[in-house]
Amino acid sequence: MRVLKRFTAFFVMLIIFLAIYGDSFAARGWLLQSLCNDPRLYCIVVHRGESWENLFPNPARRDLVMRINRMNTPIWPGVRIAVPKNAYTTNSMEYTPFPTYRAVAGRKTIVFSPTLNAWAAYNASGQLLRWGPGSGGQNWCPDLGKPCHTPSGQFRIYEKRGSGCFSTKFPKPNGGAPMPYCMFFKGGFAMHGSFRGVPGFNASHGCLRLFTNDAQWLNQSFADIGTQVVVLPYTASAQRAQAMMTQDEVVYYAYGEEEEGMDLDDLDEMDD
Repeated sequence: MRVLKRFTAFFVMLIIFLAIYGDSFAARGWLLQSLCNDPRLYCIVVHRGESWENLFPNPARRDLVMRINRMNTPIWPGVRIAVPKNAYTTNSMEYTPFPTYRAVAGRKTIVFSPTLNAWAAYNASGQLLRWGPGSGGQNWCPDLGKPCHTPSGQFRIYEKRGSGCFSTKFPKPNGGAPMPYCMFFKGGFAMHGSFRGVPGFNASHGCLRLFTNDAQWLNQSFADIGTQVVVLPYTASAQRAQAMMTQDEVVYYAYGEEEEGMDLDDLDEMDD
């Protein structure tokens, strides 16, 4: 009877875990598989005692590998990561999952794919200037008791704040989570920096977590009030997400129905 109770408890916990993180880990698996199949990359398994710092002592090289793997969280034994075969390259633009040019032009645009766990910044001429890792809203937020996917669609940045930006809601109940260089695009949903909170899969309450230096660049050197933000839908695989980068589908999301950025009823949804 005791064994049955333990098995039942374990099974219930497994179901809850899969309900919360199943989609994110599946998407991570598809993304990692696509990286491991990239002829420019090879995958390694992290062993006990290994870290980003001792595996990649050169800061530029380490930053590149972290970007390719879409994560700035600590690595652990058993996890697989993708590494460039070229031991000397540090140019992340060589590994962008986005087209280097978009036919839709005329205004600056930030595109985010929750399946590719990445964002891209295009200038008004449609040229890709920079890309980076990102983590969107997860499938289910236990503290909210509801799904918390980042809304897909076309939006505009309506407010920016500096390095001292923080959440007024998370962690519950009093808030205070850092959101450096936040850029709000829909109610309380924002893009913002996260020092060690981009894990290679979607893990937020709905905001778009970015590497902090990327958020600073977007906030101070690229995005203006009114800059367009396109959030692509969640998809079943990395291959499908990359297919969405074709001209027709990007045009649809760039010039489909546009939502207003400001929603006073959502201002208490500021994420961590």
